[in-house]
Amino acid sequence: MKYITFDQHRIAYKTEGKGTPLVLLHGFCEDSFIWDDFKPALIEAGYSVTCIDLPGFGSSDLPAEPNIAWIADAVHAVLAEQMNQRALLIGHSMGGYVALALAHKHPERLLGLGLFHSHPYPDSEEKKEARRRSIEIVQTKGTALYVKQLIPNLFAEKFSKSSTFVVDKLVHRAAGYAPEGIIAALQAMMNRPDQSDVLQRYRNPVLFIIGTEDSAVPYDYSMKQTTLPETASVVVLEEVGHMGMFEARRKTQQAILQFADFCVQLAQTA
Repeated sequence: MKYITFDQHRIAYKTEGKGTPLVLLHGFCEDSFIWDDFKPALIEAGYSVTCIDLPGFGSSDLPAEPNIAWIADAVHAVLAEQMNQRALLIGHSMGGYVALALAHKHPERLLGLGLFHSHPYPDSEEKKEARRRSIEIVQTKGTALYVKQLIPNLFAEKFSKSSTFVVDKLVHRAAGYAPEGIIAALQAMMNRPDQSDVLQRYRNPVLFIIGTEDSAVPYDYSMKQTTLPETASVVVLEEVGHMGMFEARRKTQQAILQFADFCVQLAQTA
């Protein structure tokens, strides 16, 4: 891993390959490890792939402020320091919230934006209450118990039962995260604003990857957002939950590569 310092906080990232920059942002209770088996196909296709540990996870420091905007500023600091050209930005779950916040402040930095099992809408009151309960569980019972309950439910039931090694590996890794990082992320997600206007104003292409069995992102949210941007590519994965990079690796790799190629070609003809 390499590091930059942003606002006196260390942010970890790794870049591999040569070509147009393609940045992958992980989701909640994950780190850049989730892309280890996913990114080689993107690198082989001629992209420079950067995977960032969001603040509070992996090798990055805790965030200075528990909000999505600060995390997006930290990600932008990596882009600004390491890349001299526009990047493709793909965010999974919470990483999608971060990607939207970055697109809001720095649309000029991006060739295209991808929401991988994510959406722009704020938490409902019911969702906020669920996050408050999650914070209480982490505070009183610890990280290990919390992620053991959380992570298996992110997968479609069929995959979760047939791929216990993958699920258990993610649970084991997440159990090592600092409770302060998990709590900060829960607070950041709970308090994030409605970002649907970002998609409405964004003028470059947007990719939506949607799982029909995604229990974390309501299907109606997933589909409603696809009408917001001017140019959209929509990929619906049948019998896939919230973790398409594992549940449908080849399909999601292909979706991102086709989208990336389209964005690059569009930029070259502009």
